Amino acid sequence: MQGPAVFMDISLEDQALELRKYFKSLGAEISEEKSPKGIEDDLHKIVGVCDACFKENNEADIEAILNSIVSIMVSIPLERGENLILAFSQRLTKSPGPKLGMVALQSLWRLYNNLESNSPLRYHVYYHVIELAARVGSVGEVFKGVEQLKREFATCTPSNEQMQKLYRLLHQALLGQNSELAAKVMIELLGTYTDENASYAREDAIKCIVTALADPNTYLLDPLLALKPVRFLEGELIHDLLNIFVSEKLSSYLTFYKNHKEFVHSQGLNHDQNVKKMRILTFMQMAETNPEISFDEIISELQIEERNVEEFIIEVLKTRLVRARMDQSSRAVRVSSTMHRTFGRAQWLALRDVLLSWRSNVHQAHESMKSVAAAQLEYASQSPKP
Repeated sequence: MQGPAVFMDISLEDQALELRKYFKSLGAEISEEKSPKGIEDDLHKIVGVCDACFKENNEADIEAILNSIVSIMVSIPLERGENLILAFSQRLTKSPGPKLGMVALQSLWRLYNNLESNSPLRYHVYYHVIELAARVGSVGEVFKGVEQLKREFATCTPSNEQMQKLYRLLHQALLGQNSELAAKVMIELLGTYTDENASYAREDAIKCIVTALADPNTYLLDPLLALKPVRFLEGELIHDLLNIFVSEKLSSYLTFYKNHKEFVHSQGLNHDQNVKKMRILTFMQMAETNPEISFDEIISELQIEERNVEEFIIEVLKTRLVRARMDQSSRAVRVSSTMHRTFGRAQWLALRDVLLSWRSNVHQAHESMKSVAAAQLEYASQSPKP
């Protein structure tokens, strides 16, 4: 998406006068005469009727008009800058239809990129940018990830409440477009709460859990349990369900579903998708301690028919969570590595042992190379010279 503003080759005052005449020709309630109070008042009147341009049939003309307004807005010191920019942003978010919405989004994005990096108005414009981008299905054009978002506001950090509001908007906008990124945004949102206010994040915490469970690409769910707002849900059904996906097997989920079927559906979760994910998670857990898993074990633990075993293993391998190969002749799966569902003290100790062993092996290899090099030097020194 383009960023820089487009400036017209006439003075700002003449530009404002032309805009007045243009909007008057569209039937807007605005005078064709310059304001005696100056260009800021002109801009105030123009912004008040700027949405009249959406009556035009030519998208290029509409874009030129909106960019002209942006060019004036970012070129003069504004005493009432906040009100003007907010009013302009709000009117653009109401642009009718996807095509005009895209035109308005381009202009709003230009406005955002031409504001000073330390301007507190950047947050407000960005919020409206996301609102509009969500409506036209283009959130991915302006939002690339949480880290990028933090860099956007590095020199003028919004308040905690403002960021929470923005994260909620982003989460809602991303749900239908990028569920994995939506889950990351929600986790970031929950991270903004402290021990003092975590109890007020109940709704956000539930959304976070549901989004993560529903996302077909999210399998490592253990970090959610450490989030303060999630801890406040301990003892509730949603927390029990999360624990099942974190560390238990398919049989536990099926028992939970049998006892709380209405609850699962009330959260908007799909039972068949839950079963599919729990089968993969259960297989991962089996692979953690079993380098070889028989087809019979898979059929029993995952409750699938034998004719579906190979198809299931292929699906598991596609996730890249487990590295393994099938041995049809012995009816078994040989596991070479797997991602752990949880990463606690036992896993850290195992990792430490692996790293210590690796360091020892590197040291031995280094010493062996030194010995070989020394032997070669000694041999060379003893060899007769021609």
